[in-house]
Amino acid sequence: MAAAQGHLADGPDGVDGDGTPRAFRQAVDALCGARLRPELEVTPTRPPQRLAPFSYAVEAAVTHSGEELADGRLVLLHDPAGHDAWQGTFRLVTLVRAELEPEMAADPLLPEVCWSWLTGAFEARGVAYAEAGGTVTLAGSHYFGALAERAPNTQIEIRASWTPRLDAAGVPDTAAHLGAWGELLCQIAGLPPVAAGSADGAVVSLPQRRGPQPR
Repeated sequence: MAAAQGHLADGPDGVDGDGTPRAFRQAVDALCGARLRPELEVTPTRPPQRLAPFSYAVEAAVTHSGEELADGRLVLLHDPAGHDAWQGTFRLVTLVRAELEPEMAADPLLPEVCWSWLTGAFEARGVAYAEAGGTVTLAGSHYFGALAERAPNTQIEIRASWTPRLDAAGVPDTAAHLGAWGELLCQIAGLPPVAAGSADGAVVSLPQRRGPQPR
């Protein structure tokens, strides 16, 4: 399928020339022009094929001084018929991971703090959403034998999903959602937050290896 960029072809009932809903293609186009922090490296990746009739996914890594500090994946799902569990026709699903400093991992309030980073990023950008849910998981590793010289480490993993609110044309502001998600990635990587629309951001054009994926 052609990459999602430029103007959409006209078609009946909100569908473009290749059968993709125009609202979905517009949502994907918005992802590709999102304003993100320069520490984020974002690329398209293959989306899951069985969660919705249409899906698109990106993966991202936070790098600072040549070191990767966190990584994650964001998936946009669309079911034109609607989905009872979503309470809507679009859904965003994410997985975010990072290794933590020992003193940070020892904080008993860390899971609540990490979840608040996600919801706080939405609020800071005025991102409208509903039906949010997810998990925050801490996993510790200790090394033995030939690996005994390695220091123990703890990884945090956030899995979450939410339903983006739609504009009058029935399209979610996916650029704003991606920006909020990117801020979560940077915070979990240990970088200080920046205000939405700050000059620290950069316009990122995602290399289009593939377009929206119908099932």
